[in-house]
Formats: sequence, C-alpha cells, structure tokens
Amino acid sequence: MFFHPMDYVIIIAFLLALWAQFRVKSTFNKWAEVPTYSGMTGYEAARRMLDANGLYDIPIEPVQGRLSDHYDPINRVVRLSEPVYYENSIAAVSVACHEVGHAIQHKVHYPMLTLRHNMFPVVNFASGVAPLLIIAGLFFQQFSFLLGLGIIFFSAAVAFQLVTLPVEFNASNRARDLMVAEGFITNDEERGVAKVLNAAALTYVAAALISLLELVKYIMIFTNRNND
Repeated sequence: MFFHPMDYVIIIAFLLALWAQFRVKSTFNKWAEVPTYSGMTGYEAARRMLDANGLYDIPIEPVQGRLSDHYDPINRVVRLSEPVYYENSIAAVSVACHEVGHAIQHKVHYPMLTLRHNMFPVVNFASGVAPLLIIAGLFFQQFSFLLGLGIIFFSAAVAFQLVTLPVEFNASNRARDLMVAEGFITNDEERGVAKVLNAAALTYVAAALISLLELVKYIMIFTNRNND
C-alpha cells in the first residue's frame, strides 16, 4: 500500500549497508590475524597515544562484545572490546587508536564533534517521535500534518548521521597520522590500517545514505499529497 518508487533505491542502499557490515567484519578478521611489528596491543597503543596528547587522566576499559569499541565523552573513558584491548594485531591497534582519535577531538574541541554532542539530546527525542508521527501520517491521510511533523523530526536524525561522517573520518585520519608519527606501525603496515578504518567508515556512509533516501521519500509523499 505504501510502496514508493524510491523504495527501489532504498533497497539498493540497504544491500550496500549489508555488504558494508560484512566487509568490516571480514576486514577486521583478516587483519586481526596479522600481528604488529611493534608487538603493541590495542590497549598499549591507545594508552601511548593518549599520553602523547596529554590525556593522562582518560582511562581505558575492556568491554565485552566484538567491535563494541567506543569513546564515552560524558565519562571521558575509552572502552575497547576485549579482542582489541588484549591483542597485538593490525586490526586491534587500528580500532583502538581510532577511538583515541575521538578523545583527541574532544580535547581540542573539534567543531563537528561539539556540534554532534549538542545535537544529541534533541536527536534522541526526535528519533523516538519521528517514526510514530510518520506512520500515523501515512495511515491517516486526512492528518497529513502529522507526516510533515514527522519529517521535521526525522530530518534532525538524518542531520545527526551526516554530522557523524566527518567526525568518524577525522578520527581515523588522526589515528593514522599519529600511529605513523609515534612509530606504532611501519609504513608497510599503514596499508592494513587504512583497510580496517575505511571498511568501518563505509558502514556510517551506508547508514547515512539509507536515512537520507528515506527522508527524500517521505518529503516526496508529503509534497504529492499537498499537490493533489
């Protein structure tokens, strides 16, 4: 009933997202088998990178799960999944240093990260409300204003995902530059680091693309209804 021509494009983007998820896992698994020349574990690389940037007070904690690594800006702690925390592979140090890249962004007040943090409370609310309004607007055509309101809230969520892209790419670039400069990896190992980080970045791109296409779809539906 609600099938729209844009759904063909969204399906393609969804398949791209599935491929991106597969690629990040397969790439991580491949480079998790390649030990670093330095012998440093993910924890050791992260600790040295934090200290090299004056972030001595930021702890690093192991967490359960695979690829559950993240930087917590509220509690100011880097959390690394156990395979990343304990292992000395190219994949482990790549992911660990990427998360430290976020901590460095926080320290230097990287504008896009600051914007992302400021957007979060609004987006957290909007993400919960938008689907309800959009569904109601699609079912009850006489209340099309609900669809329009849902689009506004959904736009905030899409904007948040778009802002996330430069944050992630910048963190990866910081990680790669510092890893080479500090001697965590050799020039030959940088190729593996790039593959791991680029594969991870692709998942963010695919997710943002799907959301953007869905937003365009809803806008087209809303516009067509108002023109009838």
